[in-house]
Amino acid sequence: MSAFKTFIRSGHWPTLAASFLYFDFCFAIWVLNGAMAPFISESFGLNAAQKGFMVSVPILAGALMRFPLGVLAQYIGRKNAAMVEMALIVAALGFGYFFVGSYDSVLAMGVLLGIAGASFGVALSLGSGWFPARYKGLAMGIAGAGNSGTVLAVLFAPPLAQAYGWQTVYGLAALTMLLPMAVMWFAAKEPPDREKQTLREHVACLFEKDGWAFSLIYIVTFGGFIGLASFLPTYFHDQFKVSKIEAGQLTMLATLMGSAVRVVGGYVSDRLGGITTLSGVLLLVAATLTACGFSGQSLAATTLLFMLCFAALGAGNGALFQLVPLRWPLTTAVAGSMIGEIGALGGGFLPNAMGLSKQWAGTYLFGFLSFTALALLMLAMLRIVQIRWTRTWAEKGGRARQAAPSSPGGHASTTVHLRGAAPASATKPEGRLA
Repeated sequence: MSAFKTFIRSGHWPTLAASFLYFDFCFAIWVLNGAMAPFISESFGLNAAQKGFMVSVPILAGALMRFPLGVLAQYIGRKNAAMVEMALIVAALGFGYFFVGSYDSVLAMGVLLGIAGASFGVALSLGSGWFPARYKGLAMGIAGAGNSGTVLAVLFAPPLAQAYGWQTVYGLAALTMLLPMAVMWFAAKEPPDREKQTLREHVACLFEKDGWAFSLIYIVTFGGFIGLASFLPTYFHDQFKVSKIEAGQLTMLATLMGSAVRVVGGYVSDRLGGITTLSGVLLLVAATLTACGFSGQSLAATTLLFMLCFAALGAGNGALFQLVPLRWPLTTAVAGSMIGEIGALGGGFLPNAMGLSKQWAGTYLFGFLSFTALALLMLAMLRIVQIRWTRTWAEKGGRARQAAPSSPGGHASTTVHLRGAAPASATKPEGRLA
């Protein structure tokens, strides 16, 4: 308890709380179509491939919007960017309530729901911006636990859709966004870790090897989380013939694990290192997804395996974003948005793979196995790149480097460059694509 009090006192907790709430509600809006997919699919008689594509559209749209929002946040501030985004979400939900009535308009609504998916990098950077490096992992874990918004969506959207119609849920969701907007306006303060930089400096991480390595790993951890969370209501409903509301409740059990353990992932990574944590995560994801593919006849076993898989994915998300501010200490928002953008694009892969596997082979097995293969490939890549990471900007296992002692003249020496490049003592410059 004393350690947590020290953590709270080291930063501005109202901003962290506002960031969590902002991300939580945005995440719930982002996965609305996935939560209501059984209702929408029944309305339009969709086949398995159409279901997978419909669920993937908000994920892909949100991924593409993340980086522009991160750049905007660097210019107008993260708090202001969050307020602008939430206002646009309310307008988008109004469109859903009044105008969505066909499969094509559902796809268009999916693009608009992507606005909510853009919140990730801004929410994490805003929430952790007031905290010192040794607590960044925990602060980002708490802000990132806002992906528990998935729980809100799958728990409340199905019964509301059954009672009032799924289009009405868009209108009700618009009203809920007023709460995080009010909290953000009155409680949050723009963090001090902001520096005026050119657009070229902002996008520099796009041309760095580390940026792409982080992004590819995030395809598994976050892409797997958002892809599975969006598709599971459809999977449970179609595979086990449970009711639409029961499908949402079973999804809630799994996603709740991922959201809760994200904080633990950040906390553990602060101590053991993000690299060590990610290695265990990728192994566990591969094992549980493979087991899920072969346990398609047992609802209880499948649900437990999904809970374990989501716990691993949540811990992996916290672990990866413990490393991001160590690598890009002054451009965390933009780097996080770029990594989140590509990672979320990976989330669009899973629903489509599952839908196409069912459509062509009559089973979801090959959808699971395709993502298992990707997780193992990313594990192999991580074991290679971590050698360079621990020689340049991170301690063994991926922990934060300790500040060097002050020199006789009273000035502390710098262990890493401001943009997260290799230490001054490194003999070979890092960060550019070969």
